[in-house]
Amino acid sequence: MTGLHAKLDTLWRLESPRIVARLARMTGDVGAAEELSQDVLLAALERWPRDGVPDNPAAWLTTAARRRGIDHLRQRRLRADKHVLLASETEDDAMAWIDEDRLDEGIDDDLLRLVFVACHPVLPPDARVALTLRLLCGLGTDEIARAYLQSEATIAQRIVRAKRMLAQKRVPFEVPRKDELDERLDSVLEVVYLVFNEGYSASAGEDWMRPALCEEALRLGRVLCALMPRAAEVHGLLALMELQASRLRARSGRDGRPVLLQDQDRSRWDRLQIARGLATLQQALRLGGAQEPYTLQASIAACHATATRAERTDWARIAALYAQLAKAMPSPVVELNRAAAIGHAQGAQAALPLVDALVDEPLLRDYPQLPALRGDLLERLQRHAEARIEFERAAALTRNAGERMQMQARAHACRQRE
Repeated sequence: MTGLHAKLDTLWRLESPRIVARLARMTGDVGAAEELSQDVLLAALERWPRDGVPDNPAAWLTTAARRRGIDHLRQRRLRADKHVLLASETEDDAMAWIDEDRLDEGIDDDLLRLVFVACHPVLPPDARVALTLRLLCGLGTDEIARAYLQSEATIAQRIVRAKRMLAQKRVPFEVPRKDELDERLDSVLEVVYLVFNEGYSASAGEDWMRPALCEEALRLGRVLCALMPRAAEVHGLLALMELQASRLRARSGRDGRPVLLQDQDRSRWDRLQIARGLATLQQALRLGGAQEPYTLQASIAACHATATRAERTDWARIAALYAQLAKAMPSPVVELNRAAAIGHAQGAQAALPLVDALVDEPLLRDYPQLPALRGDLLERLQRHAEARIEFERAAALTRNAGERMQMQARAHACRQRE
């Protein structure tokens, strides 16, 4: 990838969600919005190498998107045998046909509208989340498939069917009224957290983290809290994201390489953000959300956030919270995390059988964190040859460059001790 293409790729990951959201608002069609956004990207790939990178590349992309949106509306109206739009028409005029009266007063956020559209009840729950990850994160089907531990073909079919269904049902581009929020809330929260996770630990590529995605997920979480102030799980999710995001600066070293939690310089953790997260967690608990999945995960994050040194972490409480989470949200990934906590609380010997019991779990077959954890436990038990094999397998499975280097370094260290 050339330097220009790499720069455009990074910029596109940052700007494409807003471009798709704006085009969806203009056209009222999510599928058309994504296709038009790809036209914008192709135009940049064609023109920038020839004409040079614009002084304000993000503004260039936004302007190009607006023009394509208006052209699309003109063509659509022509096909419908309606009046041709005037060449001097403004963007607001081009969108005048949208029924703005159906929008909740005070809500004017294209990205939040996009989330709610993609999480409409006409779509199956798994399709809602896959489509939103595609639109809001710009993730490819392969990246979404890894997040869901599903095949690429399955995810691709979900996304295509979801876009077709939204078009067929003419789903309006809007935040639903307050009495319609609950039926979409679970999917919306799942989407926001998956967006955050993709920013916190990128599933693929050269970047270990994508902080802009974390910031976007946090912003959406805060908007949701204002929209639904009595929903405990909304506060639980925001608390979880605030607490996790407080560690972002410490998660990589000066060389850009990942730094494991136990090795992080905790003086670099954002104490103001930790305070916000803990206050939001208390609000979730006051609202009765103690056993809700996001609140439980926020409570786990709070155990880390309040430990001034790694050795002071209350791993026994974390293991107990994971046990509660396994009941509230059964998942092999949760069981794997519980095993990791037990490894710290009771020792590697106690945790290894729990991890071994998950080795044949189909959903974890290509999950790099499984061999990574198994390698860590084996290394702590001085079984270096076996640990090396696990770290090598984890390196082969991950698509994130930083994570791969980390696993390769640990495999090399084990080889030296064999």
